[in-house]
Amino acid sequence: MSTAILSALAEEQEGLLGLLRQPQAVKRAGREFWQGELHGRKVVLALSRIGKVAAATTATTLIEAFGVHRVVFTGVAGGLAAAVKVGDVVVASEFVQHDMDASPIFPRYQIPLYQKDRFSCDPDLSARLMSAALEGGYRLHQGLIVSGDQFVSAAQEAQRLREELGLAGYAPLAVEMEGAAVAQVCHDYGIPFAAMRTISDRADDSAHVDFPKFVREVASRYALSIIDGLMQRVPAH
Repeated sequence: MSTAILSALAEEQEGLLGLLRQPQAVKRAGREFWQGELHGRKVVLALSRIGKVAAATTATTLIEAFGVHRVVFTGVAGGLAAAVKVGDVVVASEFVQHDMDASPIFPRYQIPLYQKDRFSCDPDLSARLMSAALEGGYRLHQGLIVSGDQFVSAAQEAQRLREELGLAGYAPLAVEMEGAAVAQVCHDYGIPFAAMRTISDRADDSAHVDFPKFVREVASRYALSIIDGLMQRVPAH
């Protein structure tokens, strides 16, 4: 069985690429995919690129062209819940697209023709991901992550998201730009999906401060440690 490991930014995969045994680069759909092995497990590393459409294209290519059996996403996110602090790790239990609004034809946040608004992550794969994170000693949360084609970098916008989602019955821990799209693709194909996000900011007016440095010096180390631990926990066959 093969595992796809997705990240939005190249800095998040540098360490993993260095651990890859028998690496082989394959170009498809305008993207570069790296095939190889980690701890005797077949993996494919790929950059989702930024935004829901790009992430969906990458996830579909991984499933259709590379035949992966599970997909794991690692990246950064802005914290929304009060208890979620910079440097914490959030493992998603489910995803919602916070910018989906086809009302009044469909209820707000509902994906048209799916009759659902939430896409759940695979419980077993998520549990293995959490186990790897706990072993690393990271401050950990699990719950809802929301995605949208918008970099939330203002306190006013973050507050609006919390209020509007709260009125609809959601309690989001974090916000980012890709996970819900990948979750929907994996749902369509029946592929197990799990995701972790390192909190880089509070999705407020400080969201732009030293973001590249945080990704390079903090999030990339977290991703390397946790994914390395995860690959020792997933079945090899």
